[in-house]
Formats: sequence, structure tokens, C-alpha cells
Amino acid sequence: METFNYLAHGLWIALEPGNLLFAAIGVLLGTLVGILPGIGPSLTVALLLPVTFQLDPTGSIIMFAGIYFGGMYGSSTTAILLNTPGEAASIATAIEGYKMARSGRGGPALSTAAIGSFVAGTLATICLALLAPVLVKIAVQFGPWDYFALMVLAFITVSATFGSSVLRGITSLALGLTLGLVGIDKLTGQARLDFGVPILLDGISITTLVVGLFAVGEAFYMASRFHGQEEKVEPVRGSLWMTRQDWSRSWKSWVRGFGLGFPIGALPAGGAEVPTLLSYTLERKLTRHPEEFGSGAIEGVAGPEAANNAAATGTLVPLLALGLPTSATAAMMLAGFQQFGLAPGPLLFVNNADLVWGLIASFFIGNLMLLVLNLPLVGLWVRLLAIPQAWLYAGILLFAALGTLAANPSWIELTMLLIFGLVGYAMRCWDYPVAPMIVGLILGPMAESQFRRALQISLNDYLVFFKHPGSAVMLCLALLALIAP
Repeated sequence: METFNYLAHGLWIALEPGNLLFAAIGVLLGTLVGILPGIGPSLTVALLLPVTFQLDPTGSIIMFAGIYFGGMYGSSTTAILLNTPGEAASIATAIEGYKMARSGRGGPALSTAAIGSFVAGTLATICLALLAPVLVKIAVQFGPWDYFALMVLAFITVSATFGSSVLRGITSLALGLTLGLVGIDKLTGQARLDFGVPILLDGISITTLVVGLFAVGEAFYMASRFHGQEEKVEPVRGSLWMTRQDWSRSWKSWVRGFGLGFPIGALPAGGAEVPTLLSYTLERKLTRHPEEFGSGAIEGVAGPEAANNAAATGTLVPLLALGLPTSATAAMMLAGFQQFGLAPGPLLFVNNADLVWGLIASFFIGNLMLLVLNLPLVGLWVRLLAIPQAWLYAGILLFAALGTLAANPSWIELTMLLIFGLVGYAMRCWDYPVAPMIVGLILGPMAESQFRRALQISLNDYLVFFKHPGSAVMLCLALLALIAP
């Protein structure tokens, strides 16, 4: 009952005019970037970080969440009409959705994707509101050894989940941890890895690193592979609305998609790619119309899209309750929290309860906004696909440079932005994931602090991490995550 009281209070906060405006801007931007090929929600949040650093924290983070969910919605439009998933999680949607569009049923495909995302997102938000406080009650009892072990588990699972190999993920993480050492050691007051540059005494700016790796690096990568060929957009023919048979075939798929997406997304090594592909496989096995799979089965769109949105909400459970990002966009949102001096985790629910519950309540509003906006404006979204990519990425580079200068007016900061952009480009070329590097920079100093606190309390007994059951179990899970792949 207490949770629902908090949620009602959060809804009151989310309905404030300023926060409603932020939510609307977020879902519109998210849908836009989800539709445009090659631009995802993580890149957009990265671009907006330097712009929002002086704005209201609650409104800014609500906007980032709107971008996240809007990107998940929008990527389904590209997958269905262009056969080009805007996000990896929409790969399964493209399999059947594009076939439906080619056979003149693009409208029902877009409808079942939008309604399924709304249903699964709403159910997942209710589960998030119920589950996160339970995790918080457990986490507030953690000692420094438990927190360190939890962060090690996060490092390993994020490194093993992202990218094509564990080694590449660990390498990216190591770069991030090294960057986290730059600046003044808070315990001894000694300068570390500053190379005589005064601005580095404050450490590497997370905003500059995020914008460089995601925005500038992605723009360089896409420009290097641009051949001037236009994508063929499949027009939406016929009615947008679903028939009674479409509804009867979709609703069970929505529920099953939610059942797969939320639990997997909420795991420390979650994400949306796995549950969407599992959902597609499950729908193919359970369907009463197996002959339609491969030529445009509506269940193959309904289930994966529901799983996609439920998993996106699920990834916010470990982020808000434990401070652990399990997707690239969650890592960006963690950077957004840190930008405002906030640390996601148990204390966030105590010290910033209004922000947390306002954010969770805004998910209901954002999902409703997305449902209302997506279908009526589908014609506008299709026309946006005609924007030349050369203009798009030139605009991203300009916006990234201006945003970084606005947040940190220094030529050294701009130089670091270019260097990180080149590093991001090289990592994309050689298939190294960039998310573990971001996680390493954000969580690395926290992990070091907890490690040293644990040793101080135990009088330098390194076995303290194995003497406590919680930390010992988490370290064993981290070892298992490292060797299992």
C-alpha cells in the first residue's frame, strides 16, 4: 500500500506543467531518433547531456526516460517500413513487420507494435514500482564489501553482454577504469594521471567522454560508410486499424512478450535484444498460423515489440535500485544522474524520493503520449526518413561541439572531445563496445572507494570479500559470467 501512496505522489509531480513538457519533448525526440536510421536513444541522450546540465534535474531525467521509450517505439517504424531496425532490439520486428508492409498490411503492423508497447510498458512500470523498493530494502543493508562485489558483478556482466567477445568488452572496461583514475585521489590528495594539465585535476568529464564516444564517433563511423544510396521506404497502404482477428491474435502475444521482456531486462546482465528474439521464437512455436511466419505473421510483430518495451522498463530496475546500467541508454541515464550530483541506488530512494517516484510515474504518462502520437503522425514519421544522412550527421557534429563548449568552455575540452570521437570511431570499426568504457568511468571511482573502505574496516584483510555471504556470492556470479560465454 505504501508503494501506491508513493506512486500517487509521484504522479502528482509528473503532472506538473514543466515535467509534462519535458516528457512530451522526450517522447517526440525519442520517436524521431528511433525512426532515423543509425541514430539511437543513447546517442540522443549523450547529445543532450551538456545542454541540460543547468536545467531542473527531475524534468531532465524524465526527458531522458521519454527519449529511451520513444526510441524503442520509433525503431519499430523503421523496422516495419524500411526493413532497417533503428535499434538491435527491433531486429525480430523487421522479420515479419516488413513482410506485412509489403503485402499491404503495414498499418496493422504499426498498430500492434504501438499498442503492444503501451500494454507491456504499462505492466512493466507497475512491476518496476513494486520491485524496486524491495531491492532497495535489501541494498541498504549492504556493507562496502557488498557494494564492491556488486560493482565487480556489474563490470563483468556489462563487459560480457556488450560486443562480440568478452575480451573486447573487458578491454573497453579497462580503458574506462583507467580514465576514472585521472584527477585528485580523494583519500590521499595526490594528483593522478593529470600530465601537468590543470583541468584534468577535476577528472575526465563524463559528458565529454559520452558525447565523444557516442555522438562524434558514431557520426565519423556513419560518414565513412555513406555511399549516397537512398533507402526504399515501403508506403503504408490501406487502413491503420487492426481487425477483430488481428486483436485476437495479438493480445496473447503482448502478454507473453511482457512476461519474457521484463524479467530478462531486470537482470543485471539484461537488455532488450535477447527477450525480443526469444519472443519471436516462442510465437513461432505457439502460433495457429505457422504458414504465415516468414510472409507476415502479426504475432511476430506483437510479441517482440511488447518484449522490447517491457525489457526497456526492466533495465531501469537495477539502474534505479542498485545503480547498475545494463544497456547503453541506461549507461547514458546514469551519466545524466551523475551530471546533477545524484547517485542511483538505495540512497536515491531516501534522499531524492520525489525525483524517483516522479520519474517512475512519468513512465505511465510517456507510454500514453507515445500511443496517442505514434499512429496519427505515422505519415510525418515516414517523411522524416527522407532527410539526407549527410545533413543529419553534420548537424550532430555541430551540436556535439556547441554542447560541449556550453558545458565546459575550454579548448582542452574540445580537444578531448575530438580524441574521444576518434577513439569511438576506432572502437566501432574494430567492433569494441563503448558502453563498458562509460560504465568503467562512472562506477570505477565508486568501486575503488568501496574497496578501500572495506580494507580499512577489516584492517587490510583481503579475505573480507569472501567472509561475507553476499559479497562472496556476487563475486562467484561475476566469475561465472566471465567464464560461461
